[in-house]
Amino acid sequence: MSGHRPRRQQLLFLLSAVVPLTLLVLEAVDAGSWQLFGCWLVSGGVPLAALYAPRDRFTAVAATAVPVSFLVTLVGTRLAHRPEHTFGFVEAVALLLLVARALWQQPLPRAAALAAGATLAAGSLFLRLEPSQYSVTGGITAAAALFAGALMVVLGLCLRLLDTLRAREHEAGLQAQRLEYARELHDFVAHHVTAIVAQTKAVRFTTAAGMAPGPEELDRSLAGIERAGSQAMESMRGMVTVLRDTGRTAPADRGLDGLRALTADFSAAGPPATLALDPRLADADGTVPAEVTAVAHHVVREALTNIRKHARETTCVTVDVRKADDGPWPLLRVSVTDDGAGAGPDADVPERDVRAADAAARRAGKESGFGLTGLAERVEALGGRLTAGRRAGAGWTVGAELPLTAAPHGDAPRAGLRP
Repeated sequence: MSGHRPRRQQLLFLLSAVVPLTLLVLEAVDAGSWQLFGCWLVSGGVPLAALYAPRDRFTAVAATAVPVSFLVTLVGTRLAHRPEHTFGFVEAVALLLLVARALWQQPLPRAAALAAGATLAAGSLFLRLEPSQYSVTGGITAAAALFAGALMVVLGLCLRLLDTLRAREHEAGLQAQRLEYARELHDFVAHHVTAIVAQTKAVRFTTAAGMAPGPEELDRSLAGIERAGSQAMESMRGMVTVLRDTGRTAPADRGLDGLRALTADFSAAGPPATLALDPRLADADGTVPAEVTAVAHHVVREALTNIRKHARETTCVTVDVRKADDGPWPLLRVSVTDDGAGAGPDADVPERDVRAADAAARRAGKESGFGLTGLAERVEALGGRLTAGRRAGAGWTVGAELPLTAAPHGDAPRAGLRP
């Protein structure tokens, strides 16, 4: 296991093993006889080995260390020559540390048995001394062992609780990640399926009007439907793979340059869409935070999807992405506008804050668009603001203002956005 650690950690691990082993040898030499030297090396070495054993082997080594310690203590009481200065301090510390590790890493029933046995073994080590010293050291040693054992129990349970909290936090993070991926799946598939529906409606409309498309035009429409269906399947397959395998990461969101492909795909299956990308941003994806480019991509995709779903008689769609330096903080302003007759569930309202509109709709007992509400959550998570509503004259607009830098002292950049 140590072979996978960095070199510095390997040196620290080796040092932490050499120091107690050296102390154990010195203590065994002081025992006074070769028989005691060998016994103490074994009874002290086994619990030390348990401390450094891999988790899957810890139980077996620790379960061996406790009876070995009792056995050596029992043998020591039968010897004529007893140690004069020490009864096995290194061994006692190793046994008490076993209590902490057992309660930290093992199932509670097994950990309780190991902890009780190790604490009793450590408390009985004074029996290796001369019987004349029992009255002096016995009470002190037993009390110290019980107190130290209680501390090790607290330490082990605290480490166990910390691991449990970390595991729950990790699982909560994975769950949040899965929910985010599920939302990504909805966004990807809804965008492509809407293109399929739009192209199918166009073919049906022209056919019903008595203007059946020719073979070439029909082939182009079917090719567009096939392409949109293939993209939807690829998006679904990729995201479902991520949902099933938590070790994978979701495909990276496209940067600002990816908006060109997004608008081109939209134009191929609907009204022409024009992208106006600020020249300062065209080659600056590396200077724009990745989370900002991802949310900008979501804003454009959701807006184009809504145009496909709701807009009628649309002849022109404009996507405008530019950098704004006219406020307290630099912003990325994204807007998607069209000239259609209807582009949203509330097409008669002026441009307004999406979250405020959602709250008003819920108070009125109406359901607002879940796509825009979810998009507003994404934008607000970055400290930005999303607006949507009818343009003056005709058409619909969706706009987002995303801060490019964090505000000083943790103030929300939205405070500097236009009301």
